[in-house]
Amino acid sequence: MARLLESQALDLLRQAGLTVPRYEVAREPREAEQAALRLGGPVVVKALVPAGKRGRAGGILFAGDAGEAARCAEKLLGTNLACYPVEQVLVEERLDVDRELYLAFTIASGRQATAVIAGSAGGMDVEELSRLHPEKVRTIHVDPLDGLPDFAARQLWYDAGVGGSLLPQLGSLTARLHRLFVSLDAYILEVNPLVVTREGKAIPAAVLMGVDDAAVFRHSELAGRVQPGMERTWRPLTGLEKQVVAVNDADPYRGTARYTEMEGGDIGFLCGGGGASLLLFDALRQAGGRPANYSEVGGNPTADKVYGIARAILSKPGVRGLLVAHNITNNTQVDLVAEGVVRALDELGLDARSFPVVAREAGVNEERARRLFQDRGVEYYGDEITLAEAARRIVARVRECAGAGSEVG
Repeated sequence: MARLLESQALDLLRQAGLTVPRYEVAREPREAEQAALRLGGPVVVKALVPAGKRGRAGGILFAGDAGEAARCAEKLLGTNLACYPVEQVLVEERLDVDRELYLAFTIASGRQATAVIAGSAGGMDVEELSRLHPEKVRTIHVDPLDGLPDFAARQLWYDAGVGGSLLPQLGSLTARLHRLFVSLDAYILEVNPLVVTREGKAIPAAVLMGVDDAAVFRHSELAGRVQPGMERTWRPLTGLEKQVVAVNDADPYRGTARYTEMEGGDIGFLCGGGGASLLLFDALRQAGGRPANYSEVGGNPTADKVYGIARAILSKPGVRGLLVAHNITNNTQVDLVAEGVVRALDELGLDARSFPVVAREAGVNEERARRLFQDRGVEYYGDEITLAEAARRIVARVRECAGAGSEVG
């Protein structure tokens, strides 16, 4: 799952024929000033990062003229918001607001349906709105076969407390946004606020959209807009994480390789087995180890895929040892795991006799895996020890190699 920038989401709404505020993207205060001049009148200057709750974090400012827009941009650019560096801002025309509403679409996985949430008060997130004004929030679930007709959307708004001549417009807008949500394989589309202008027009003024990046191949309109691999992080991907995403995507048909970098740490962690890898991560911490990453391979990956992720793990500065382990009930060809790991060690010039590597792999082609590992000096175990014991061994080996008295683990 990956979030789009607001400018990208607004592009998609506009291309779908929906009315949105006029906007431009600026990378410098001067560009923001020029954008405001072209838009004319007061503008809103927003930090353009793929994160919500920007207003609360100080990432949305209001400017009365072009000069103030430049100052707002200068204040935002170069800062960090929700872990993302602010490298560009959205300069958007400021609407003449009469009232603000809330509208969101998301996937209710338990019902296998789209949840449509409408609120007669905007400007706050739905949890807060529901807590403070439960009578103003209504949710319906849309059968994927039936879709969302205009009349059902009008009823939703009526139940949320909106009436009068606005209902037909809101019903039509909500139904069209729902069709866009479904057609793009989105998992979240939040419009907050959905502004009603003093002229009586309902306009999406702020849009947050996330799409299923596994379905991007079906959408040429999303090409270049979605960062693969963002579903696993709450921050920008590191360089090594991007490398592993590329390794994984290069061969999407066999096995998966996922790498999440941790802050600090000195023990590389390459494991598999779903829940087993989580237990092993905890065991490594309990043994006093400091994992440098959390990485999984699964689905019987190729040796090339294992090599790619192992090389990334070992390339992180400060890594002084490697733990490689799978649960014994897996279907992974463990000799291919060994091939990939020893290739990465060889290419990086790491000798397992001085750079500690503990492997606990029991499964398909185990004997060959044992030979490959042991020939390179890797401390190899099959099912004669547990995953927790393997975690304790790598911590002990790293401490031994670091020398008595060194601060390791």
